[in-house]
Amino acid sequence: MNTISHPATIGAEAHAVPKTKARNLSLDRARTFLTLVVLLHHAVIPYTYFGHTDPKFFFGFDMIVLATDSFFMAMFFFLSGLFAWSGIARKGALNYLADRLLRLGLPFVICAFTVIPLAYYAISLRHHPEIGFSEYWWKMVTEGPWPSGPIWFLWVLLGFDLVACTLHRLSPNLLDPINRLSLHGRRRPAAFFAVMLAVTAAFYVPGRMLYGPSSWFEFGPFSVQHGRVMLYATYFFFGAGIGVANMDRGLLAADGRMARVSWDWTVLAIVPYCLLWVLIFIKREVLGNPSPLPNWYEGLYAICFAVFSVAIMFLILAFFQRFRQSGSAKLLDPMQADAYGMFLVHYPIALWLQYWLFDYDLPAIVKATIGFVLTVAFSWALTRALRQIPGAAKVL
Repeated sequence: MNTISHPATIGAEAHAVPKTKARNLSLDRARTFLTLVVLLHHAVIPYTYFGHTDPKFFFGFDMIVLATDSFFMAMFFFLSGLFAWSGIARKGALNYLADRLLRLGLPFVICAFTVIPLAYYAISLRHHPEIGFSEYWWKMVTEGPWPSGPIWFLWVLLGFDLVACTLHRLSPNLLDPINRLSLHGRRRPAAFFAVMLAVTAAFYVPGRMLYGPSSWFEFGPFSVQHGRVMLYATYFFFGAGIGVANMDRGLLAADGRMARVSWDWTVLAIVPYCLLWVLIFIKREVLGNPSPLPNWYEGLYAICFAVFSVAIMFLILAFFQRFRQSGSAKLLDPMQADAYGMFLVHYPIALWLQYWLFDYDLPAIVKATIGFVLTVAFSWALTRALRQIPGAAKVL
C-alpha cells in the first residue's frame, strides 16, 4: 500500500536538495494541449460576437472563446508554479531568477519589439493602408499604444517568480500547508478542489466587482487585467505548493484518485459554464448591456467563472493522467519541445492569416479552420527553425 508522508516530514523534504526526476508526461501533454488551445482561441476570435473583426460569424466560436478565456491562462500559471518552489530550493534564488530572466525576460523584450508590432500591423493595415510598417513601428514604440498581445503572460509570470523567491527566502515552509493538502488530495481530490476554489474565488470575485471584466493595467508593452491579477497569483502559488515536495505522491500522482473521477470534474465544469451563458443572456436581453453592470451581476458571474475555471483545469489534468498511455495523448509528444516557441511566435501568423482571409467569401468555420491549421503548421515550423540557432534552445 502506498503511504502518505506525515506532515511533520514535509519541511525537511522540501528543503532537501530535490532529486532529478523523469519528466511528467501528463503535465507536458497538458501544457502542449494548452498551447494549442491558445492558438485555437486566437484563430476563432474574429468570427465571434465579442471579436467580430470579420464579417463572417459562427456562434459556436463564442462558446469556444467563453470556455478558453475562462481558464487557459490561469492554468498556465498553475503549471508554471508547479516547478517554482522546488526550482528555487535547488538552484538558489539568484540562479533561479537568472534562468527565468533568460527564459521569460529575454523573449518578452524581443517579442515586444518584433512579434507584437508585426502582429498588430495586420490590424492597422486594414484601417490605415497608407501607413508603412516602419512608421507604424516607430509610433507604437515611441507614442503608443503598445499592446502586449499574449506575451503579457511572460512579465507577469516573471513577477510571480520574483515574489516566490522573496517569500522562499523569508519562509521556506510557507507553502507547506498546500503541499500537505496535495498529499491528502491523492485520496480525496475533492478537498483540494474545494480549498482551491474557495481561495481563488475569494481573490477573484472582489476584483471582478471592483474593476469589471475590461479594465487593464497598461504601461508600454506591460499590461494585465486588473481583476485577474490575484486570480493568476493564486493559481501560481497553489501550483508552487504542490511542487514543494512529493509531487509524484500528491494530487497529481499517477495512481491518485483525481484521474479516476473525471466524470465528476466534467459535471462540475459543465454546470457553471451553462450558468455563464444564462448570465450573458440576462446581460444582453434583460439588462440591455449596461455599462457598468450591477455588482450583483458581476459577483454571480465571477463565482460561476471561478468554479468553471478550477473544474476545467482538474478535468484536463485528470484526462491526461488517466489516458497517459493512450495513443491519442502521445500525439502531442512531438510538439512538446516546441510548444513554448509556438506560443511566442504564433500571434502575427494568426493575425496575418486573418487579414488574408478577410476578403474571401467563405463560411466562418472554413476561415477559422484554415487559420488554425496554418497557424499551428507555420508557428511549429518557425519554432523548429529558430531552435536550430546556437543557444536558442535554452530560451525556446
